[in-house]
Amino acid sequence: MSEDFDFADKVPPSFYEMGNKIIYETEAKGLNPGLIVLLVVVGLLLIFLVGNYVLYAYAQKTLPPRKKKPVSKKKMKRERLKQGVSAPGE
Repeated sequence: MSEDFDFADKVPPSFYEMGNKIIYETEAKGLNPGLIVLLVVVGLLLIFLVGNYVLYAYAQKTLPPRKKKPVSKKKMKRERLKQGVSAPGE
């Protein structure tokens, strides 16, 4: 295998026009696409959480308290027997 390349003595075309000019490294202008996606996702999550809190606070102020389920007679009788109070009619 020979290490000689056909293009070893040729200069790439992009360097012909350069001459003795100094090349400055410039950073890409604009926002990184990953950063944009991150900001959108965090923004949506923040809007969701704040919206839920606002709706919860509004519901706590405006909705009436929930009604408790009625206790069955059988359960009432059992509770009275546990406390030592005899049920009426016995």
